[in-house]
Amino acid sequence: MLKENWKKLQNGSDIRGVALEGVEGENVNLTPEIVQILGKSFTKWLSQNLNKSPAELIISIGRDSRLSGETLSQSICHAISELGTTVYNFDMASTPAMFMSTIEADFNCDGAIMLTASHLPFNRNGLKFFTKQGGLEKQNITDILEIAQENSFNYSLEKGDIISKNFMAKYANLFVSKIRESVNHPEHFEQPLKDLKIIVDAGNGAGGFFADKVLKPLGADITGSQFLEPDGTFPNHIPNPENPEAMASICEAVVKNKADFGIIFDTDVDRSAAVDSTGKELNRNRLIALTSAIILQEHPQSTIVTDSITSEGLTKFIEQDLGGKHHRFKRGYKNVINEAVRLNNEGIESWLAIETSGHAALKENYFLDDGAYLIAKLLIDLAKLKLENKQLTNLINNLEEPLESEEIRLIIKEDNFKEYGNDVIEKLKDFANKQDDWQIVPNNYEGVRISCLSEQEKGWFLLRLSLHDPVIPINIESNVKGGLEKITIRLFTFLESFSALEK
Repeated sequence: MLKENWKKLQNGSDIRGVALEGVEGENVNLTPEIVQILGKSFTKWLSQNLNKSPAELIISIGRDSRLSGETLSQSICHAISELGTTVYNFDMASTPAMFMSTIEADFNCDGAIMLTASHLPFNRNGLKFFTKQGGLEKQNITDILEIAQENSFNYSLEKGDIISKNFMAKYANLFVSKIRESVNHPEHFEQPLKDLKIIVDAGNGAGGFFADKVLKPLGADITGSQFLEPDGTFPNHIPNPENPEAMASICEAVVKNKADFGIIFDTDVDRSAAVDSTGKELNRNRLIALTSAIILQEHPQSTIVTDSITSEGLTKFIEQDLGGKHHRFKRGYKNVINEAVRLNNEGIESWLAIETSGHAALKENYFLDDGAYLIAKLLIDLAKLKLENKQLTNLINNLEEPLESEEIRLIIKEDNFKEYGNDVIEKLKDFANKQDDWQIVPNNYEGVRISCLSEQEKGWFLLRLSLHDPVIPINIESNVKGGLEKITIRLFTFLESFSALEK
């Protein structure tokens, strides 16, 4: 069984920890020494699973712009090489690029490790692991941590080579080629984004490459792009497409520079969002609707898999306007991706798995959540529609959006928070069944979703238990003015009896 110090490092299918001092109450638990053990543990796990000796393996290492990244990256490279394994050091990279290093024939890595903690504070870091089959599952991480806890490795007399490789240039060229070929511009094939001003906000993470290495060669004017330089202090805003300040920043930049399109990435580029020419956000339900419109043109009547908090208007748009099927599943990008894979394995065609957070995975791209790939899909249609004097947002003109929406997070002040949270959910179901104008939504995979049918409320809410934390998130939407308040008051009247819940 895993000891508490190792167990704390697991965050679902990733490893996360505190890499630097500086935040009160947080003790460093992801030191260079710990990362060395984790790197060797992944190598041992990979060796066992592929039935190859460590000396036969090639493992790539990449990192985002975090302050601890370079030190941890060097530590893990040297540790893995001690087992005789060849290491490709990519230095600054994106999470999706690390997976692609296992697919690309020129590199053909057996495994890959990305050092990142996504959008978390500057002092955090973590590890994501990949094989040719994709990102590892939760159980795989547990297995690797058990190997780390044993800390028993066979060291090689001859160390493996550590070779610096510029994979990001090749990775960027994949997008350049894809966009050129897909747009097939009749006048300037090489520069299909000519006459388009496109602004990139990388939030000082790893996504700055997209402006210089993808958009520029395609002819785009990137004047006004911001925060492209890696800086692990993240001085301008949190690199997170869900963060209001981050979205406000890119929206302002688009309007100020009179751009045609804006792009924002999270720190390690596995998530993204966009902004239209008017400065309006294309994230959450809008991003899902826009991507669905593109995918359902290519694959009519297929199933779009999303997380649980998407709106009723999105379902109507996907099913009635686009002719597809909306399969609303659990929160968590791996949950959404695995559900899409499961549907395909059962013969139900699904080409898109997408979360409101900006994680989007396409079947055509190995069901890898790649923010840059998603943006490339949008840019292809942006350029095609410009040839017809149309706007990209024309694709979602019929999307109905809620008049009011809010997310409330309640903290559970109870040690056994999962049991307590599930009790809240079961009692809410009983309560809802006694209300004439509240209806439990069927085929719901997470918590309880309730349609509020009265003319005064005209909306819905979802109450669920957080995947990892003692938190009950509640998402509420209404299509009438004042409806949000009415739903909230009614719901909280019910919740008053649960003394361990705190706003």
